[in-house]
Amino acid sequence: MLATEILNNLAKFPHCILLTRVGQFYESYFDQAIEVARLLNIKLTSRVWDKQSIAMCGFPLMHLDKYLKVLVQQNKRFVAMCEEFPRYSASGQKFEFDRRVARVITPGTLIDEPFINQFENNYLLSISVDGTVEEMDATPIGLAWIDVSTGEFFAKMSSREALKDDLARICPREVVLEDKLQANFSHPVHQLLVDEGCFVSYATSSQGALVKDSPETAATPDELNKLEGDLASVPSAYSLEESSAITILTNFLHTHLLEHMPSLSMPSREGNMDRMQIDSHTIKALEIRESTREGGTTGSLLSIVKRTVTRSGTRLLARWLCSPSTSVKEIQARQSLVAFFHARPHLISDVRQLLDEVDDTTRIVQRFLLGRGDPGDLVSISKTINVWSAIHKRLELEKQMENSERGFLLSEDWSSVDALLCRMEDLQDLESRINLAVRNIETTDESRDQDADDSLPDAEGPSKIGYKFDIPSRYFIRPEFSSQLASLHNNLVDLLEQRRKMERQLQVDYDAPSLTLRTSPAQGMHVHIGRSRRDQAAVKASPLFINISESGSTSSYFYQLWSSLGNQLVETATAITNAEKEAFSLLRNEVKAFATHLRRNARIMDELDVTLGFAILAAELRFTRPVITDNMTYEVTNGRHPTVELGLLTSGRVFTPNSVVLERASRLHIITGPNMAGKSTFLRQAALIAILAQTGSFVPADHAVIGVVDKLFSRIGAKDDLFRDRSTFMVEMLETAEILRRATPMSLVIMDEVGRGTTVKDGLAIAFAAVHYLVTQNQCRALFATHFHELADMLGHSDSHRGGGVFQEVRFFCTDVDETDDNHFAYSHRLRPGVNRDSHGLKVAQLAGMPESAVLLAKHTLDALKGQDHIGSQQLSSLGQSLTSSK
Repeated sequence: MLATEILNNLAKFPHCILLTRVGQFYESYFDQAIEVARLLNIKLTSRVWDKQSIAMCGFPLMHLDKYLKVLVQQNKRFVAMCEEFPRYSASGQKFEFDRRVARVITPGTLIDEPFINQFENNYLLSISVDGTVEEMDATPIGLAWIDVSTGEFFAKMSSREALKDDLARICPREVVLEDKLQANFSHPVHQLLVDEGCFVSYATSSQGALVKDSPETAATPDELNKLEGDLASVPSAYSLEESSAITILTNFLHTHLLEHMPSLSMPSREGNMDRMQIDSHTIKALEIRESTREGGTTGSLLSIVKRTVTRSGTRLLARWLCSPSTSVKEIQARQSLVAFFHARPHLISDVRQLLDEVDDTTRIVQRFLLGRGDPGDLVSISKTINVWSAIHKRLELEKQMENSERGFLLSEDWSSVDALLCRMEDLQDLESRINLAVRNIETTDESRDQDADDSLPDAEGPSKIGYKFDIPSRYFIRPEFSSQLASLHNNLVDLLEQRRKMERQLQVDYDAPSLTLRTSPAQGMHVHIGRSRRDQAAVKASPLFINISESGSTSSYFYQLWSSLGNQLVETATAITNAEKEAFSLLRNEVKAFATHLRRNARIMDELDVTLGFAILAAELRFTRPVITDNMTYEVTNGRHPTVELGLLTSGRVFTPNSVVLERASRLHIITGPNMAGKSTFLRQAALIAILAQTGSFVPADHAVIGVVDKLFSRIGAKDDLFRDRSTFMVEMLETAEILRRATPMSLVIMDEVGRGTTVKDGLAIAFAAVHYLVTQNQCRALFATHFHELADMLGHSDSHRGGGVFQEVRFFCTDVDETDDNHFAYSHRLRPGVNRDSHGLKVAQLAGMPESAVLLAKHTLDALKGQDHIGSQQLSSLGQSLTSSK
């Protein structure tokens, strides 16, 4: 029978590795066993079926999570989990198992596996593309993505140009395309996903019930208010492309989650206008989420600003940093919260201490919606609701204390907190309900250690061969939860007392201190004699005891009275277990009914966690509150790079701050200066300050006025891409072209060394063309660092005045090297108006440890070349010969 079930499941899920539960093992068979044994580095063996030897391998149940991590996360395999479902045979006598696939695990459909990163979202993204390849540039693209472990569900419109940026921001673990694209590897979207290293799967979009017949059909209020429940239809608030992406995603989930498919909330629609768009290269170049040097979060912006204490708060912080708000109202609301707590450090300490006790409620609730969850999760929800109430009370107490001390309340101070708290739902009834029902799990564990009788394990009902039961402290539902449970527990206590008295009486009557009443799968209810030679004489002589087994030191007997009493214990224990299952199911449904409220409160607490972290960050690193406007101003006084500054402080050095003013009359700055003098750091810090400001954080500066940035672009830190046959210069040009195509007047652009990868003449021409386009076409705020000091001349720079020349909107700044009389030098790192015409590249070579003779020759060569604006090949040849002969 098992072989037939396995073959059927392999046929149903040919794209998956099939793991079949057999008792306390998961096993793999046939050709798959060879692959599984290799991937998991476990022993490959064989078994005989129908007189044929087939390959097989397996591992204990306890190792499942370890091996799933290897198969799914490391090797990107789909794993079909075939579980055992107990049933009685048709005769009702024999106990059997049905085995069916209950879930297919993929990289994007992880639920509560221990190896899932608790501080990051695990997104599954679907992409809907219509039209031909030729129409791709003008065809809109629909996106839908979900974190199955939290239930967070989003949808938005994208385009071929923006898709790469969306992929970098969302950072999906798995991407689902419509199955019609499976064989079309030349499709631009397919190629982009391959280029970005995305793991791609496929699903159908044919389930028409999920999409409105017409985009003009208005959604009813009931549809729009349907926050939870099956996604039976997609309201017309979504475009056709978004609806298609939602359909593809939900079809994929239905196909793979199977019996663990949750009820889906309506996806939050994300617009392109309410979030700063950061292109994919910039997210990596600015090291927002992870460091390019370390390969992890260490050294990233996220690692520097993170002061959150909850896992879900950390996930929200990462999302805010990768997609800052462009709503002045929303940013100012966040700032007000940060300012409120920044002024009350004592309150920060109290609230954070409470937040530290909050569990990851969003993921716990999702486990219940997925048909999972355990009693410990119920206790976590109860404890978290209690903490939420304590935070609410602590803030109310602070409000009362301030009112009492001052005699009045500064309403503008408290408006942001009140706005946050008024959105919270009162869930104390649910907390009370759980507390009434569920024992304290930790207390239960202690009672197990103190009171458990190892000879009588827990009751598990008739689904096991050996009937098991124990004292009431083993059970997790309080007896007082229902009259039925109370009666059953009273009966169990009475039966256990009868067992204790029976055992004691038998020990006395038969002079057998080692006599105990036991149960086991092999022998059922039996009397056990521990010391046979001393204690079994009277028992053996009595006709009431029938010998079952005997060894050199122990013996076992059947005793009718104990068999009868033991069966009553089994029946009672089984009844309690079944009643607990019903009670737990009831409680699970209650949690599911409050899922929307629990998620809303959890999101509010995440916002509180992030803003508290921002307040602590501001206090620790001397950040200041920026003024947010909706114009093109970008004014920062003594701004600092948060990551570089912290790195310098840890080594005992001080960061040199710099100021910048970008406005309509001077919206592009040309920055020249030596290598190693901080031009790139200055560019990056300008971008990071804009990001922090629009997340609601304070910023590393003495003063800042930030006009909202709609798009942030960088051309900085390029390297070659040999896999795609792109040189460093080609990568630079691709990034430059993308900026010039996409930047708007509200954008912020930082560009470093455009044109450096080719000849001086070609590079200078490209740099000038890029600046010209930024000023005349894009009209955006831009910082343009270059070693081409000739560019300043082409733009009409004059030492007599800062602006003017070809473009009135262009200003010129530079950094310097301070030289001393003893032939030493130091970088000033501070910008000043003007142009620096010396890159001081030889000083960097000297610092790098280049041989002294090579550095000296380079100096002689540079001296010979200076002042020769036009030098031909003949002259260069003569110069080379003279320098060589002089050596």
